[in-house]
Amino acid sequence: MAAGTVVSRLSGFLRSVLLVAALGGVLRADLFSIANTLPNMVYILLAGGIFNAVLVPQLVRRIKDDLDGGDAYASRVITLSALFLGVVTILLVVVAPVLLRLYLDSAFLEPDRADHLESIVDLTRWCLPQVFFYGMFVLVGQILNARGSFGPMMWAPIANNVIAVAMLLTYLLVYGTATEETRYDALDTGPEVLLGLGSTLGIVAQLLVLLPYLRRAGFTYRPRFDFRDPELKHTLSLGVWTVLFVVVTQLAYLVVVKLASSGTAAGGEGTGYTVYSSGMLLMMVPHSVVTVSLATAVLPRLSRLAHDGELGEVGAILASTMRTALALVLPFAVLLPLLAPDVATALFGWGAGEGDLFAPTIAMFGPALVFFTVHYLMLRGFYALEQTRRVFFIQVAVSVTNVTVALALVPSRPPAETAPLLVVAYLSSYVVGSAISFWVLRRTLGGLHVRRLVRFLVRMAVVLALAAGATWVALWAMAGLGEDPHPAVAMLRAGVAGLVGGVVVLLGARTLHVREVTSLLDTVAARLSRAR
Repeated sequence: MAAGTVVSRLSGFLRSVLLVAALGGVLRADLFSIANTLPNMVYILLAGGIFNAVLVPQLVRRIKDDLDGGDAYASRVITLSALFLGVVTILLVVVAPVLLRLYLDSAFLEPDRADHLESIVDLTRWCLPQVFFYGMFVLVGQILNARGSFGPMMWAPIANNVIAVAMLLTYLLVYGTATEETRYDALDTGPEVLLGLGSTLGIVAQLLVLLPYLRRAGFTYRPRFDFRDPELKHTLSLGVWTVLFVVVTQLAYLVVVKLASSGTAAGGEGTGYTVYSSGMLLMMVPHSVVTVSLATAVLPRLSRLAHDGELGEVGAILASTMRTALALVLPFAVLLPLLAPDVATALFGWGAGEGDLFAPTIAMFGPALVFFTVHYLMLRGFYALEQTRRVFFIQVAVSVTNVTVALALVPSRPPAETAPLLVVAYLSSYVVGSAISFWVLRRTLGGLHVRRLVRFLVRMAVVLALAAGATWVALWAMAGLGEDPHPAVAMLRAGVAGLVGGVVVLLGARTLHVREVTSLLDTVAARLSRAR
């Protein structure tokens, strides 16, 4: 799974780099970024919570308890979901202008932004069919996960990224790179169709890639319209609290997007949604490669143990999974702020050369990843226990913190600080969320091996202090390459300094016997050895 995610995220980064080269990193890019993100946000609001959190434990139970291995139950879920998502997608395309007014800053409603508003409405209508295909992709992927087939869902997004890269390369060949002038302009009809339709075809492709694997996993879909099934009713009842969870999350994110759009709506060197989402994309690489892979693999096992009442085992597995995830996440979180200026230049310094706009935001997402990781894994424990109501109230605290801090900081500061301050709000919210979720789940399970976690964190702190020092020395030694180097030079400097820091982490972990790091390395080495 991690291998598939690495390839998927690397191709996703290439797409992000090409996007900034084609559209810039400010207003024009925000038009497309918001339009292309909106379908995913709406899908998550409508069905993502149930599909991502509630469904796998229910599928595992049906596979274990039903005589047909859960086939009838899964077929009912697919049929009902396809009907629901299809109707909703059509309605969304019709009401797109009204929907966008919720997410855009009021500056987009001014007369001098009429062309930009028309452009983002057109783009959104091309992108909104993704709601249906996002939903069906996640649904099919979760059915595969419940049956022990984890790889396809991790590899399938590569098809989406390949199409997106081809789309952006076509844009660059036809329309050229962004310039100082064009990066603030609205898009014409041709670019809108190319970007919007290309993005939607990518989501269609990643769904189609998954379909052949259903039969290989032992499942054959047959349309079922007997929706009065009591197990389906149980799933929907559990999903009520998850839907409320998602509503609270998306309301908070609505505020974030609205504030982000204000950073670029007025023009000038503001930072907005493209900068914020690109920084988050970088943070999501280790999260997706490490945390999501571990959580996806362990959730069916946690669900079986919770179903059998073995809460001590649930706590032990969660604690071990968290330490393993942090063993890889913590070095990234500590070294990223040091490497952020060169990383930003290497990724986004092409075209109009806007790498400096991204650096502060990228740096802030490093520490945020640690607390997000802990919170994410704790929620998997609650989902295995089917305690979706508790998850909802915890998420209320997270979302309220995010919105409160964002509203307190962003409006009073210059537009250039919009994206970094939104990350400060994000970090604050998951500091609160991780503390609450860890404390509540520890009490629920009777323990999360806290002493062992503390010993691990103390050893990692020593290792990471040495690694950060070594990385800083490496950057200082290469300072002669310039304060504003070419993106290729910045990539080389960040790569060398990051490699130095990574080697120190590995050597320090071996010396201090940080088992979570050493055992993970041994596992990877053994897998690579078998592959050869």
